[in-house]
Amino acid sequence: MKIICVGRNYADHAKELGNSIPDEPVIFMKPKSALLQSHTPFYYPEFTNELHYECEIVLRVSKNGKYIQEKHASNYYDAVTVGIDFTARDLQDELKKKGLPWEKAKAFDNSAVVGKFIPITPDFNRKNISFSLLKNGEKVQDGNSGQMIFSIDKIIENISNYFSLNIGDLIFTGTPAGVGECVTGDVLEGFIDKQSLFSVEIR
Repeated sequence: MKIICVGRNYADHAKELGNSIPDEPVIFMKPKSALLQSHTPFYYPEFTNELHYECEIVLRVSKNGKYIQEKHASNYYDAVTVGIDFTARDLQDELKKKGLPWEKAKAFDNSAVVGKFIPITPDFNRKNISFSLLKNGEKVQDGNSGQMIFSIDKIIENISNYFSLNIGDLIFTGTPAGVGECVTGDVLEGFIDKQSLFSVEIR
């Protein structure tokens, strides 16, 4: 199982971090060890003083594939949820300034939160998935798959040109505007529509 992530897939988020709008999906990966096990608290990493949450729609790959065409992409995932791509923002900024890879800021242990999956039914509208993140009961992020620069199926097509997709892989599809800092004691809760799919306490 691998975790594939898309960066800068919402224009407002790219702008809030001072990044340009990409011409094609920005892809990075997290190892299996990045997955936070369910019902497990998240411990604030010792190597950062600026930990940010990034709430995203997450897909579960259900079929092996390579060089998948966009028109066939919906056959390769069977469930959707929300998750958090935790980011050590101070470390990421430092690495970017040096022109270095920034996996240490994105792919560290337990940096990927994944909620309970919702099976995709025939009438499920992939182009209109509303999701949100609450921090201590207050909404801090609010997005919709229709706002993506690159659609879910376009992401599948692009990723599969470079990496074979395997059953059980997870795809983080990008975060909307509103990312921000979290600290010890915060509780983060992710929703699709009004359904709560995860709750994580930072310790």
